[in-house]
Amino acid sequence: MRRFVQVGLLVLSGVGLLRTSLFTEAYLRYVKEGMRPLLIASGVLLILLGVAEAWSVWRSAGRRPETDGDSHDHGHDHSGVPRVAWLLFLPALSLLFYAPPALGSYTASREAPKAVAVVDEDGFDPLPATSPLPITLTDFTQRVQQDKARSIEGRTVRMTGFVTPAGGGGGWYLTRIMLSCCAADAQSVKVRVYGVEAPKADTWVTVTGTWHAQGTLGTSSAAVALDGRTVGKTERPVNGYTDALPLGS
Repeated sequence: MRRFVQVGLLVLSGVGLLRTSLFTEAYLRYVKEGMRPLLIASGVLLILLGVAEAWSVWRSAGRRPETDGDSHDHGHDHSGVPRVAWLLFLPALSLLFYAPPALGSYTASREAPKAVAVVDEDGFDPLPATSPLPITLTDFTQRVQQDKARSIEGRTVRMTGFVTPAGGGGGWYLTRIMLSCCAADAQSVKVRVYGVEAPKADTWVTVTGTWHAQGTLGTSSAAVALDGRTVGKTERPVNGYTDALPLGS
């Protein structure tokens, strides 16, 4: 019986991986987009292992000699499956029938914002004259704290992310979560928003506004914050674990 449980677990896990990675975008809740081929290969491998195990069980059963009595003499295992082993089916079934929610404000509120990369002094490209200016949260953060030319000063910008409560200090956070590999190494980038009411936590929104003048622009003392003018709900991007420009930019 134990070997049939192994077969079922392997096949269920393989089918669940293939369903998640081939026919839905749910896999993006766990890993980066580039991991998709590996998930597909893993699903196929698990199914093949399950089929191989089932074939082995069937052949062993066909070769077993008939006896007149005690099956224990021929290695039958009637001890059953430990109860805890059945719990292994839960993650396999969840791949088929239930996708855990994407990481959101609960995760972001419990960690410090991701430290953005330092840009070379000549590394900032000129900003287009578009107003409001579509910009990522990372680019906004870098320009606020590193751009000596103060190119962001006075510019109306537009950014998209999800709402994270800020706790004390007023305002709320516009947030993006990014993955280096999988959900276990998730890091967030946040921009504090003042002046407009916060929608419900985890709501995806597009915000327009200007830099919140606090600290010295172009230095690390500058607040990574926005004086919001408008805020509107938007759809969560298919791949929400990237810091991308607002949809339609």
